[in-house]
Amino acid sequence: MGRRLKPSAAIETAEIESLDHEGRGVAHVGGKAVFVDGALAGESVRFRRTRRQRRYDEAVVVEVLRAAPERVTPRCRHFGICGGCSLQHLEHAAQVAAKGRIVAEALERIGGVAPERWLPPLAGPAWSYRRRARLGCKFVDKKGKALVGFRERGSPLLADLEVCEVLAAPVGSLVAALAALAGSLDIRRRVAQIEVAIGDNGTALVLRALEDPTEPDLARLREFEARHGIALYLQRGGLDTVTPLTPPASALRYELDGLPAGIEFAPTDFIQVNGELNRLMVARAMELLDPKPTDRALDLFCGLGNFSLPLARRTAAVAGVEGDAALVARARANAARNGIENTAFHAADLAGASPAGDWSRAHYDIVLLDPPRAGAREILPIAVASRPRRIVYVSCHPGSFARDAGILRGQLGYRLAAAGVMDMFPHTSHVETIALFEPAP
Repeated sequence: MGRRLKPSAAIETAEIESLDHEGRGVAHVGGKAVFVDGALAGESVRFRRTRRQRRYDEAVVVEVLRAAPERVTPRCRHFGICGGCSLQHLEHAAQVAAKGRIVAEALERIGGVAPERWLPPLAGPAWSYRRRARLGCKFVDKKGKALVGFRERGSPLLADLEVCEVLAAPVGSLVAALAALAGSLDIRRRVAQIEVAIGDNGTALVLRALEDPTEPDLARLREFEARHGIALYLQRGGLDTVTPLTPPASALRYELDGLPAGIEFAPTDFIQVNGELNRLMVARAMELLDPKPTDRALDLFCGLGNFSLPLARRTAAVAGVEGDAALVARARANAARNGIENTAFHAADLAGASPAGDWSRAHYDIVLLDPPRAGAREILPIAVASRPRRIVYVSCHPGSFARDAGILRGQLGYRLAAAGVMDMFPHTSHVETIALFEPAP
């Protein structure tokens, strides 16, 4: 765990060489790496160490002596305290470039591979973009109020927020109102989390409460719901306990080109957090896969059908596979609502050694992979079994992507034809990648 240092630790000076994968400045002092929170590449800074580890130390900026030209004034008044963002002090285009370097370094260091060409980065809106989030909620007796928001940077404590510049409307401007609502409830000490889900047709907030609201609480919640035009849900336990405050609740939906009925989702479902970037990503995936009307396509980790349904409009048949049976059911329903009949969705454990099902033995011409952070290592042999002419890999973790890219090239006979970064989470250190693999000659 390392040794946390007292706030009175000595002030030192260093030249910042680069940014690490968490958006911290990297310096070397006395032969030891120091990760400096709040510093940018090319800067000269005064810093204070906060934690000593065996191989590296952690630190925070005390003063910027020479600022990088890309340094900007953070828009959010809570930046530096709130842990939701780590890069608002870096100009947005420079953030995207830094993420490209992180992916390139991971590919070289972990996978021993480089793309034959780099794709232009994909970027959407940098502010008010985040349509999915889990906000902590806690009543703090010392403050005499409830806090709602992300955790403080480097701390388990909740940040005291009034607004959030990255949460999509209307929630970004409702943080203070949500905190006041939570603090007014009789069960104020039993509300632990507020989950945010924003569709193109409405907003839902799921209150994770460890105790049923009282009748006065229900009245306060209904008044808030009506005043702000949002839908509130209550959750006592697992996902099966999520119920609308005011039934019947309308389904949330987001739009995608070519899908007249859009894609419906439940407030607790996984969806890509940045709606505009998602549309750009799906379009690029279609471009890279280059589907033909006679193709059979496989979409692994298909979720609600985000890629499967657009693929089905362009191919003979699509098999979508997902580990969450509830998402599989909603993918089938989304296909039906859009009049799509050439899809087959299957529930299977894609992290297992040999997922069962006829789908795993079928022939596919093109394959799309969109795995979670752990990557797709276990399923890669099935993905390449029928020697598809194109594989598109969508990644949310550079390390697991680099590992899998190395396996595809070194063991499974595929070359990394193209790769590029996608800025799904502006102002954070999260890096998404899209890549094209083709059979090696």
